[in-house]
Amino acid sequence: MKWKCLLVDDEPLAIEVLQTHIESVEQLEVVGTCNSAFKAMEFLKDNQVDLIFLDIQMPKLTGTSFVKTLQSPPKVIFTTAFKEYAADAFELDAVDYLLKPISLERFLRAINKLPNINISETGANTESTDSISGFTYFRADRKMIKLFYDEILYIESIKDYIKIYRDGNNPILVKQTISSTEDMLPKNLFLRIHRSFIVSLKKITAYTYYDVEIGKIEIPVGRLYKSQLKKLTHIKQKEDQ
Repeated sequence: MKWKCLLVDDEPLAIEVLQTHIESVEQLEVVGTCNSAFKAMEFLKDNQVDLIFLDIQMPKLTGTSFVKTLQSPPKVIFTTAFKEYAADAFELDAVDYLLKPISLERFLRAINKLPNINISETGANTESTDSISGFTYFRADRKMIKLFYDEILYIESIKDYIKIYRDGNNPILVKQTISSTEDMLPKNLFLRIHRSFIVSLKKITAYTYYDVEIGKIEIPVGRLYKSQLKKLTHIKQKEDQ
């Protein structure tokens, strides 16, 4: 059985992210996309849908209000950039509540909550996250920005924001925590070396017990992250073999 999915979001890039993730799971297929709750309502009149990926904050009718209008709603996974709607979403028996930007790993954890589905990230049929040619999306300047992993030099935490430093481009300021960023990046490409810094393993040009160098930039290694240097040493030795 394949789960027939409807994607509802007023941001085209958010739809694109979901479509990319869904392509990684054989048990899922996209049967429609809508940019408003009203269009989704019309779509459901004539089409069978098993699962809706539903944005919450949309013009005229919110995602949560839309679900309340349905007599027999399909399974719903809410997708949003705002944490404050979580309680409302779960009161509506949502399968899960995904905060944008949605990583593949977090997406798969949500999908695993569906009946008769059990899939790991490594088993997903998608552009492999262990490839430097992979990418992810970050929400900045009211849009979803696609960043390839090989663009990223390092990431710095600044209070409630992160600053993503890129190769050959200006840095990007994103409102999200460095811990959530660490979770969404592939572990074999990026390493957290400080409570305020994540570095690209491919971009490291030198390192000591106290700092990591990326070109002329010196980034400190935090006291609680010294053990990460063992992982870094192992990776570098493997690269040299």
